[in-house]
Amino acid sequence: MTAEERLLSLGVELPPAPMPVGVYKPLLIVGNQVFVSGHGPVRTDKTLITGRVGEQLTKEEGKIAARQVGLTILATLRTQLGSLDRVGRVIKVLGMVGCTPDFGEHPFVINGCSELFAAIWGEERGIGVRSAVGMGSLPGNIPVEIEALFELNS
Repeated sequence: MTAEERLLSLGVELPPAPMPVGVYKPLLIVGNQVFVSGHGPVRTDKTLITGRVGEQLTKEEGKIAARQVGLTILATLRTQLGSLDRVGRVIKVLGMVGCTPDFGEHPFVINGCSELFAAIWGEERGIGVRSAVGMGSLPGNIPVEIEALFELNS
């Protein structure tokens, strides 16, 4: 199955690809690599999931927010590239969790995005290297921000 077919089989709706809210590009292609700027959890109605993990949100709700960030990244990839099938593999994911100082389960939260990418591109090509870190705050009080690096198909 292709990435587009796998997305369809999941039965999920992508949110609209967000427009930049600062001086940056949402996606940049350099050679055969695609750098995706930090994205937040945009819902299909264009609203954001908000709240800090460990305070307003549980770790499970944080994981759901991270999956929504993954869907938002997919929306940007599809909008900018025309199709998810142009992506050959995930290279790197950097996940930032807006959380309380005592929260320590950042990898669990970011698994929401990583599991989605594995479902789209398969375990071999959908899982890359990753960092999952905690932040005292994120823009707009979002619980998760993720940036990613992909390789294009040759």
